[in-house]
Amino acid sequence: MMPIAKWNAVATVCIIAKSFGYKRRCTPLPRNVSKREATVIGAGVVGLSAALQLLRRNFSVDVIDELPAGEGASFGNSGFLVADTAMPTSLPGVMWKIPRWLADPVGPFALDAAYVPRALPWLLRFVMASAQSQVFKSSKALRELHTSTFEHWLDMVGPETFDKLIRRNGQIYVWEGEHASPTAGFEDLLRRRLGIEFEILGQDRIRQMLPGISPTIFKGLYIPGNGHTVNPGKLVKALAERVLEEGGRLIHERVLKLMPHEGEEWMLFTNVANRFSSNVIIAGGAWSNRLLGPCGLSVPLETERGYHTLLPSPSIRLDYPILHKSGLFGVNSMEMGLRLAGTVEIAGLDAPPTERRARHLVTLARRLFPDIEFGEPSFWLGHRPSLPDSLPVIGAFRGKPGLYGCFGHGHAGLTGGPASGHLVAQLVAGERPTIDPTPYSPARFGR
Repeated sequence: MMPIAKWNAVATVCIIAKSFGYKRRCTPLPRNVSKREATVIGAGVVGLSAALQLLRRNFSVDVIDELPAGEGASFGNSGFLVADTAMPTSLPGVMWKIPRWLADPVGPFALDAAYVPRALPWLLRFVMASAQSQVFKSSKALRELHTSTFEHWLDMVGPETFDKLIRRNGQIYVWEGEHASPTAGFEDLLRRRLGIEFEILGQDRIRQMLPGISPTIFKGLYIPGNGHTVNPGKLVKALAERVLEEGGRLIHERVLKLMPHEGEEWMLFTNVANRFSSNVIIAGGAWSNRLLGPCGLSVPLETERGYHTLLPSPSIRLDYPILHKSGLFGVNSMEMGLRLAGTVEIAGLDAPPTERRARHLVTLARRLFPDIEFGEPSFWLGHRPSLPDSLPVIGAFRGKPGLYGCFGHGHAGLTGGPASGHLVAQLVAGERPTIDPTPYSPARFGR
């Protein structure tokens, strides 16, 4: 066998010879191809979870992301950990609510008129996913992913970090208006079908649990199996540190294109280098389709642009995170202040932020807690990667050996990401999966 030094010399001579038009075939540089290697594209909670699980299966793992770990959607979310929530976004009757939402310029749902032609196919699929039969399927599959989130987080970051950053004391839903009924309709049916424990709250109980809340809040629902993190950015960075401690590499580059290479591996064309791997897991969130397209693949992935507003030094501190069901926004006390997160804006990946939507969350905070005081708010925009049926893509792409997807978690990446990373690692390693991967397969959308 020729020594590596000689191979490098031969390769250099070949490149120079080709530049002068010399036609003799040159042998490419050898590479030791191993099936126990993987490259994860994306350093959010989903990608890092997959990386850690692969490391624990004796894979060598690189994680590539142009941003530092946890600086995308994993940084700015509501911090909700909803082990006992398995509600798809598209529910029966949603198509009749959309016109009312669109009529309000700062309402919970907005659609950029210029983006409508591109968004229309996704929106049609979204409405079709509200059929009762599909909702039953989606809710069951979400339950499988979400129910073990606390156990996965404890296993991944360890008890010390878990106790510092995660709370398991439940979550409260609230409704505005005297006639609001948290038990009426389809959502209550789903909770009962899935065996989710909950408690209906009257006015007195709500005010006991949430002192200072507006008198316009008449009814609530307490879900004790849910929880939250007091700092999602710090939690995901702790996960990244664990990946490094267990032998993974974090590479700050942007993957521009994926290409099959010599049959059994992939070349990742980045802004810095050409990298090679036998197994590639796309965990690029809302940007994942941009890598799939050149491979002849596509899934109906859209970004639900979401905003958060952080109120520093607030005069109130919540013991329970709140989901405001009438206004469709969340409120959570964090180490940094009071975070309000929500709204859905369909405008693509490249449109500039709509600042008034973020500022409106300040108005909603004052409406929910009339006596609240706080410092100068800060605003943020993130891109939720969403599929019409509210289920992520997890699994291999047909006809593309070694290429896997793990993205599309919508509003629940912090909750579903750990179990998704565990599942995709099992599939890459050829293990028998602990949960049925069929509902999340990219094959459900066809080629």
